[in-house]
Amino acid sequence: MSETVIDRAFAAMQAAPEDEAAHLAFYERVADAELYLLLEKEAAADVIEPKVIEGGGENLVLAFDKADRLANFAGDVAPYVALSGRVLVSMLVMEKMGMGLNLGVESSETLIPSDAIEWLSDALGETPDEFEARPAEFLPPAGIPEQVLKALDTKLVAAAGLVEQVWLCQVVYDDDSRGHLLAFINAEPNAERALAKSTHEAIAFSGIDAASLDVAFFDADEPAAAAITKVGLLFELPEIVQEKIPGSAPGMDPNSPPKLK
Repeated sequence: MSETVIDRAFAAMQAAPEDEAAHLAFYERVADAELYLLLEKEAAADVIEPKVIEGGGENLVLAFDKADRLANFAGDVAPYVALSGRVLVSMLVMEKMGMGLNLGVESSETLIPSDAIEWLSDALGETPDEFEARPAEFLPPAGIPEQVLKALDTKLVAAAGLVEQVWLCQVVYDDDSRGHLLAFINAEPNAERALAKSTHEAIAFSGIDAASLDVAFFDADEPAAAAITKVGLLFELPEIVQEKIPGSAPGMDPNSPPKLK
């Protein structure tokens, strides 16, 4: 059975139990993953009835990061619904329920209690502050922790198809303040908020308290974009273009998840 990103993140967390960054990375992978939720019966419209077990003194739903893992656990053909980890978290926090993740899978079997679900929901619910500032100068990036670069690189995989280029640079504003800037060039207009939030999450889950990063969006023909590409660090995005904008199907939009029965 092939290894998944959750398997790798779980192994890293188990290997370094005192490493907060490894724990944060695991929870970020859970939020970003597509999960398969075991149901009691086939979903009807936008209402689902998950299979619930008791564990650690509370109710837990059963989720898996691969459909064949769910089938192996169930031992037969079983009803399920596929949805993102963040959508499942938003549903569980309202019901004060936990999650049994990949039960029966030696490489990443774990129980995520309701208090951890609540913490993850709060972390995912944070949004970046918006502000207006005028850049005066762009410089090469310097002093960015490797951990932050890796977190951004992993998170930006989901930006394929939503933006043409992503650059990291230093920025000096017209009030002489300075910092680092992640510049999205030729982003889809309806994806800007999601891209900014995704960047905010990458920093929040990197485990670097001092890490801060501004985000800005530019058209390729703007002078600022040309200046950034001369000094910045380019993130390589996957060539496979996939639509990442949430659709209208039940379970796709975290603001309108399916209802639990």
